[in-house]
Amino acid sequence: MNRELKRVSVVVLVMFLALLGSSTVIQVLQADNLNADSRNTRTLYASYSTERGPILVGGQPIAQSVPTDDNYKFQREYPQGVLYAQVTGYIPVNGEATGIEASLNDYLSGTSNQQFFNKINSILTGKKPQGASVEVTIDATAQQAAYDALGDYQGSVVVTEPKTGRILAMVSKPGFDPNVLAVHDGEQVISAYDELLNAPGDPLINRAIGGDLNPPGSIFKLVVASAALESGKYTPDSSFPNLGEFQLPGSSSVVINSGGGTCGGGSTVTIATAIALSCNIPMAELGIELGSGPIREMAEKYGFNVEHEIPMTVEASTYPVITDDAYTALSAFGQYEVRATPMQMAMVVDGIANGGVVMAPNLVQSITEPNLTPIETFEPKEYSRPISEKTAQEITQMMVRSVQSGAATNATIDGVSVAGKTGTAENGADDPYTLWFTGFAPAEDPQYAVTVLVEDGGGLGQTGYGNGITAPIAKQVLEAVLNK
Repeated sequence: MNRELKRVSVVVLVMFLALLGSSTVIQVLQADNLNADSRNTRTLYASYSTERGPILVGGQPIAQSVPTDDNYKFQREYPQGVLYAQVTGYIPVNGEATGIEASLNDYLSGTSNQQFFNKINSILTGKKPQGASVEVTIDATAQQAAYDALGDYQGSVVVTEPKTGRILAMVSKPGFDPNVLAVHDGEQVISAYDELLNAPGDPLINRAIGGDLNPPGSIFKLVVASAALESGKYTPDSSFPNLGEFQLPGSSSVVINSGGGTCGGGSTVTIATAIALSCNIPMAELGIELGSGPIREMAEKYGFNVEHEIPMTVEASTYPVITDDAYTALSAFGQYEVRATPMQMAMVVDGIANGGVVMAPNLVQSITEPNLTPIETFEPKEYSRPISEKTAQEITQMMVRSVQSGAATNATIDGVSVAGKTGTAENGADDPYTLWFTGFAPAEDPQYAVTVLVEDGGGLGQTGYGNGITAPIAKQVLEAVLNK
């Protein structure tokens, strides 16, 4: 009898362990997969039954949830649509969320670890669960100015606060209206998404932080100048032969300055003049003398070759390993295989503006519970110290000269000292140029920095140039934020 009982007990124990194991696998190991399964409509409806927290700019919602009468309970709305689309992103009923909606989804949906006790309290009190609100660092004036100044160009504008790393504006065009991707009709969402996916200019791409990255062209000269001055072997007055053309070592190809001719007058040209007038030949000569190793090391100190979280992921800008002098020469003025996002170049100019200290870029000011209890509050964080304060001041003076009398004069603002650098990058023998500007103001006490990218030559093919298109955009943005 005891033997039979033991057998039954063993069978029951095995069945219990099997049930426990399968339940554990389903509830723990497979929970994320099951929740993500598009066929799991209960989970989908449940995720929308919570009132998702708003995304705010200056206390005003740029993303919010409103009650509905359907199974989703709440509808996500974006009051200013396209203006903030690349900041908010969107959360569709079928598909992956983007922007802040994706990167801070656990806070907005009320499912983060920090909100656990709030969820328990909601259950005990019978209150409807609610997500946390996210206040972003975006400044409404800066965002509107950046959006307006970029106009119909394909590109991006990023405005930052050099002393803190706060991102005050992030615009990418062409843009899109996130409202069409947040409706509760799955077929309508798919149709709208497919239309945007096939639209000219890839409007779903946030050019500020990713996409098909562009060569930075002459604004990369700021990185090369940083490497040269920090090496201790060069000063702003270090000079090079002032040539009208420069044949690349071991190659039949030649480098010319923009517009042809030499870099100003005289038989030699200084680093300071090469930066101010944006000349390629002296920078190519400098690049060969320096070598690609020190240039790459400086680029990486500024943030190249790694991804950044703002909290959205910023695609890694690249400076490759180069063993050839000819390619090193090309890389010294932002060509060859050098690629950069506007956000990365904003980190470079912020470091120069902030006395050699690069602050980590950040898009989130605070995260707050529905009862106004703070969950997280933004604190400035140092990313790196690529250059000394002395080097930062010397490069700043080169950039001021560029705006006053050099290659960036269209960024001039009456009564304000502006430090700036333009770039006009080649993409191929017959391809339109990529145009850039990066700079800050006031130069003596930088409050704002702006980085502008315009693709496809601004519609002018290979006749467009940085001072003609991107410098005026930067001027318009800086005037708006300085006068607010």
